[in-house]
Amino acid sequence: MNVRIHPSWKKELEPEFEKDYFQNLTDFVKKEYTENKCFPPGNEIFAAFDHSNFDDTRVVILGQDPYHGPGQANGLCFSVKDGIAFPPSLLNIFKEIENDLGKPLPQTGNLERWADQGVLLLNATLSVRAHQAGSHQNKGWEIFTDEVIKTISSDKEHVVFMLWGGYAKKKARLIDGSKHLILTSGHPSPLSANRGYWFGNKHFSKANEYLEEKGLKPINW
Repeated sequence: MNVRIHPSWKKELEPEFEKDYFQNLTDFVKKEYTENKCFPPGNEIFAAFDHSNFDDTRVVILGQDPYHGPGQANGLCFSVKDGIAFPPSLLNIFKEIENDLGKPLPQTGNLERWADQGVLLLNATLSVRAHQAGSHQNKGWEIFTDEVIKTISSDKEHVVFMLWGGYAKKKARLIDGSKHLILTSGHPSPLSANRGYWFGNKHFSKANEYLEEKGLKPINW
């Protein structure tokens, strides 16, 4: 597996790469990508760790699984490649930003512009077989990404964690709420959002207010 990540992340996560579970995970992912169509492209599996360094990470948004349709996933949770129609959850994220901050819907759903500012767009599982949601779950990815969350919690301070939906909310137990801001709400998927669990959470303005209070640069959402 091509682990192309920023050197600062590699320094923090190097011990994980040496563990047995990660070696087994690597073997599984290599076999899957050889025998099946998988997403994101192999060189983008670790894209979330390649766009900004560990020290600059100010916000963590947690997703569950990469998109499993052709040309969508680019290694950043909720993000799609340029020119791809907004999936429903991403559209609702942009609608909340419009309601919260008055920003019009963007031209592209590619969230690299957030990642480059220190927003870690982390899926719990970093790969998936085409058209088979959850097909790479429980193979070791969750052990790795839980360790990422714990490392950020222990080694940094004043990071905003956005946990949307039941699955993400369970990760709050990995985070020290005394030195970080944990924001929770329903998931932006239509099922949750249309029931009133997403819109109006104002997570994007709350994140920026917190960062500015701590003397950190806000995110240009």
